[in-house]
Amino acid sequence: MKQAIKLSFYLKKNEEKPNGTCPVMGRLTVGKTMVQFSARINVPLSLWDTPFGRCKGKSKQAVETNGQLDKIRLSVNYHYQEIIAVKEKATAEQVKNAFSGIASEQETLVKYFEKHNTNFAKRVGVNRTSHTGFEYENALRHLKNFLKHKYKVSDVPFSALDDAFINSYDFYLRVELQLKPNTILGIVTRMRKMIKYAVCEGITTSDPFINYAPERPKPQQKYLTRAELDKIMNTPLDHPNRYLTRDMFLFSCFTGLAYRDMCNLSQENLYKADDGVTWIKTTRQKTGTPCEIPLLDFPLRIIKKYRGLAPEGKLLLMLSCGKLNVNLKKIGQICGIKRRLIFHMGRHTYASEITLSQGVPIETVSRMLGHSDLRSTRIYAKITNDKISEDMGKLEKRINNKYELVQ
Repeated sequence: MKQAIKLSFYLKKNEEKPNGTCPVMGRLTVGKTMVQFSARINVPLSLWDTPFGRCKGKSKQAVETNGQLDKIRLSVNYHYQEIIAVKEKATAEQVKNAFSGIASEQETLVKYFEKHNTNFAKRVGVNRTSHTGFEYENALRHLKNFLKHKYKVSDVPFSALDDAFINSYDFYLRVELQLKPNTILGIVTRMRKMIKYAVCEGITTSDPFINYAPERPKPQQKYLTRAELDKIMNTPLDHPNRYLTRDMFLFSCFTGLAYRDMCNLSQENLYKADDGVTWIKTTRQKTGTPCEIPLLDFPLRIIKKYRGLAPEGKLLLMLSCGKLNVNLKKIGQICGIKRRLIFHMGRHTYASEITLSQGVPIETVSRMLGHSDLRSTRIYAKITNDKISEDMGKLEKRINNKYELVQ
């Protein structure tokens, strides 16, 4: 049911000033709720028309004052429409707070999101990446489009966010835009961060996502098996660029380095320990976390193969990530690998097949990957069935004949 909204103005005559003016007050009624507020205008008592709640006559002061009162009326109605667009009901207090500026710049979702993204952009290249910045901007763009499409508004206060709003947003992304579950998860996760930040700052006290359970994409195996790795290493290819792509991909598989960190590698990142082992010592561009990796023989041979060929003193001859992924797709087809190969699989392969499955402790793997939290490593490192079978075989040998059932 639509609520009745009424706004009237009156003079506070008991606060008449020495110059004969009185402050103008507003009385706002929304449904059964009512608030009063100062219009921040002073008017001579002689100019005020009490029945009509505005100035009388056509003097310059009367025209200017009436114009200010009309702007307040328009602002009140605009903010009332904004609130009821996303909530069934509004109170006079909520409308007053919205139009009078009590709801500060940070207390509306879009403006808060925009401020976050502006500050994030300043950190790009320092301790944040441009790719993550793009993801935040993309999430903000979807939010703005949703508000315009669904509610015909440009912003909403945090107080307007509830279960119905979140479910409508999920429906918009999933059904109307037909986005994939993984894409939706990324968009919603970044919006939810804004809510969490606002809660931490005391801007809002409730989390509208508390009952939201997004559909999660079916997990896919991101690492290569030993058999798939052998196929890639031993299958003849059809073009020099694909041999180059294979070498760079295998370097990632045997070091765990991400694409951007491989691009940054130079001779300064290599050092030889007292025991003769060559190490990579670098800092991850994405997180700024240091990582140290002892090099196996295979990646050492790749470094030797491409030494002096890369520009600007870099160790490896890297193509763009897009070209590498295009070549990897073709390599997968040539090798008879059914799933799509992407360059980031190399990092997962190092964590799962090359290290963890060979008995390297997860704490060691975490440090070599440059993770500051083991939870990140667990996403990469998966125990393979071959490793389980091997470990259980060793266990069987250790406990054989130690347990006997009494007949």
